[in-house]
Amino acid sequence: MPDLIRKDVTESPKGPQRFRWYLPALVWMVSSTGSGTVLFTPRVGSQYGYEMLWTALIAITFMWVLINEVGRYTVVTGRSILTGYHDVPGPSKWPVWLVLVPGLAAGVSVIAGVAALAGSAAMVVLPGSHLVYGTIILIGSAVLVLVGRYGGVEKVTALVGGVLMAGIVTTAIVVGPNLEEVGAGLIPRVPSDMDWQFFMPWLGFILAGSGGILWFSYWIAARGFGGSDLDAEGKDEFTETWDPETEAERDDDRLGRLRSWTRMMSQTALIGVVTGGVVLISFLVLGAELLRPEGIMPEGSDVAEDLALLLSDVWGAPGFWFLIVCVILALWGTVLSNQDGWPRTFADALLLLQRKASDHESGLRAKFRHRTFLYRGAVIIAVTAAPLAVLWVVQDPVDILGIGGIVTAVHTPVFVALTLYINHKHLPKKLAPGKVVTTMMVLAGVFYTGFALLFFADLAGIPVLT
Repeated sequence: MPDLIRKDVTESPKGPQRFRWYLPALVWMVSSTGSGTVLFTPRVGSQYGYEMLWTALIAITFMWVLINEVGRYTVVTGRSILTGYHDVPGPSKWPVWLVLVPGLAAGVSVIAGVAALAGSAAMVVLPGSHLVYGTIILIGSAVLVLVGRYGGVEKVTALVGGVLMAGIVTTAIVVGPNLEEVGAGLIPRVPSDMDWQFFMPWLGFILAGSGGILWFSYWIAARGFGGSDLDAEGKDEFTETWDPETEAERDDDRLGRLRSWTRMMSQTALIGVVTGGVVLISFLVLGAELLRPEGIMPEGSDVAEDLALLLSDVWGAPGFWFLIVCVILALWGTVLSNQDGWPRTFADALLLLQRKASDHESGLRAKFRHRTFLYRGAVIIAVTAAPLAVLWVVQDPVDILGIGGIVTAVHTPVFVALTLYINHKHLPKKLAPGKVVTTMMVLAGVFYTGFALLFFADLAGIPVLT
């Protein structure tokens, strides 16, 4: 595969103009903390205190490297990361299948679980079952997505999510962590009573896991980092091959602009990761300091009411109702973003599976006319009907989201390997990742693979770390 580079590169923003380009980081942060972090981080804090803090810090660091590399590919080439995976050599379409199938499992379980969690919060305020409220949220959100009228709602819910996160961080500061226990939690070690099925969903949901990695590519593309937004997956009209032998004859200014955009994207990723990391650690502090001493473990259909103790123990009744209302609205926004984002991914994957090596641009245009049809079909079937079935069969928000968390944790090494490969094979040497970043990517792959192996060993009944 020859080196690829975006054809037209716009001038990157300068000075104060840069700040409005950081919005994708904040949207990504709210989405990442709204999926499983709200639920699983307080549970881990309640169960283990700060013993696994070191894991969170390492995962947060690696996640910044991962989304930065996904963003690098999209900024430089003008293509989505999924299109890049499609071009990895080997058995026909295998990388797309490797993203699509686990992604479908993760997407369905996350949407169903978040709807169930929001429903459990709604039943604190209103009479009825969390299943009924979860169903209303799923169907109502799907209708808004299908008619394209969810933009305003999504902005409001994202704002509410940001307010909720600010409240969590403020409360954690007021409560204050036990510094001695925090210091002990920085030393890598695993509790003797480690429950891997309890722990893995949390690891998978740290900063949204593999789903967050994939979506960051779409978000910065939609925002226009580097130039025009992606037109349709698989269409390469925004990209051309880069011949190193004639590089001196190329537009050197374009390389400079791409370097500037890459730095801008990296700053955006860092803002999202640092902000999301602070929120995650705050949830851990509240779980360790408020829930653990009382022996409270948020679970079952009353999970939202248990979580409300995170704020009510400090702020009383106003804190209780603040958290309940914010959780309902913020998680509704998470359902909306997932019901829009995952179908885009699924539609792109299905289109790439139809793509043939002999296809020319004119043929691709005909195929991509079906994109809207596939997108709407995915909204109705993959992210509405399927989650509804999971919601009513499994019912427990913790169990539902646990499935998605485990899938994303095990799936992350796949994204690490594929992204590292295409960034070294597709990008010009001057824009490719350096030795330090490459080393960090390899270590990230080892980190997530190691925990996945420990999980599967425990699942098989093989004693681990004893």
